[in-house]
Amino acid sequence: MELRDIEIFLVLSEELHFGRTAARVHVSQARVSQSIKTQERRLGGPLFIRSSRAVRLTPLGEQLRADLVPVRDALQQAMQRATLTARHGQSRLRVGLIGDNARDYTDIWNAFRRMHPETALGFTRVPHTDPSELLRLREIDVLITRLPVEEPDLTVGPVVHIEPLVAVMSADHPLAGRDELSIEDFGDYWLSGDMLEHWEDAYASAQAADGRPAGRVFTIPGDADVVGCLYGTDRIDITCAHATRYHVRPDLAYVPLRDSPRIQWALVWRTAAETGSIRGLAEVVTGLGPLVH
Repeated sequence: MELRDIEIFLVLSEELHFGRTAARVHVSQARVSQSIKTQERRLGGPLFIRSSRAVRLTPLGEQLRADLVPVRDALQQAMQRATLTARHGQSRLRVGLIGDNARDYTDIWNAFRRMHPETALGFTRVPHTDPSELLRLREIDVLITRLPVEEPDLTVGPVVHIEPLVAVMSADHPLAGRDELSIEDFGDYWLSGDMLEHWEDAYASAQAADGRPAGRVFTIPGDADVVGCLYGTDRIDITCAHATRYHVRPDLAYVPLRDSPRIQWALVWRTAAETGSIRGLAEVVTGLGPLVH
């Protein structure tokens, strides 16, 4: 079916009148009749029942209309997006990432680009010490961050990723050869960079083996290199499991935690700055469901 014939068929299925259809598509009534007859011959059955009083769709016509309406709508939307892009240039959605694992979300980026070709994606690494700051500074539009999020001016969108925590330590640490660890095993080993208080509460509620809180005994500034503070020491940190794929180093060892909470990463944005592009990205994430490791 040619695009013009699709248009004629769909308009006639709405108008159920050859004269009004011809006027809407700016062709002669004879051209409308010829188009419909041609399609009926190709399909092998009638699309409309015609009488002196009325025109109505046959079951074959109803089926064809149901199949073609979404095709037409998608074509119209594609043309509208292309027109907007040509007039105004490509818009940009700036995504903030705490981790280095943007590649994990390739399916999300590809689906968004297919559905919103008028919007380019840009990526910015944000600090874990205050990840929402760049949202408020309007340097990013949407953020993929760990839950919970407790800032009242932010909207928490769909969950993007679910993963466990792992222990990370120097490769020559006495616990580095274990198949798994418990947070209780850490005792006085535990090292920490600065962490938001509500994350600390969510991730570090375990007790050490002697009953003491498994507190973060060694604290370092937020801008320090945690990995550098681990090498050659007996200190341990915890980190998200994607680090075992993206931060592989010969001087580090990662050990799974058998009592690790499941860390959820979600889309977050400023409620007052919500846009159609942000909603579009949220719809893509909702449709795909969370990535689970």
